[in-house]
Amino acid sequence: MSKELEKNMYYGATSQTLEKALILRNRLTEAEILLWERLKGKQILGYRFRRQHPINIYIVDFYCHSAKLVVELNGGFHKKQKEYDRERTKDLKMYGLKILRFYNSEIEMNIDDVVLKIKQTCII
Repeated sequence: MSKELEKNMYYGATSQTLEKALILRNRLTEAEILLWERLKGKQILGYRFRRQHPINIYIVDFYCHSAKLVVELNGGFHKKQKEYDRERTKDLKMYGLKILRFYNSEIEMNIDDVVLKIKQTCII
């Protein structure tokens, strides 16, 4: 992978953010594990997704660079940080990224619908 592509893909993430992302990749939640099983290996229309991917100061749950798509999973604590999530979404959209958010319960109860929404967003 070229240095320029790497630079663009990480949107200026620092080495500290890259290190933190590496740690988080080894601490996935149950919902993240379930969704990762459906995203890895280019299973979604041949698109490559990355897990716990650094973008500037943020680490997003899943990212597809070629589709410019961020997929975020929200556990129960996200209900208490709605303002932070709004700002985070606004910041990520400044890079021209599409953001999809799902609750963990959506992943656990109806992963097929979640995967369908991701597929539909990839082709837009």
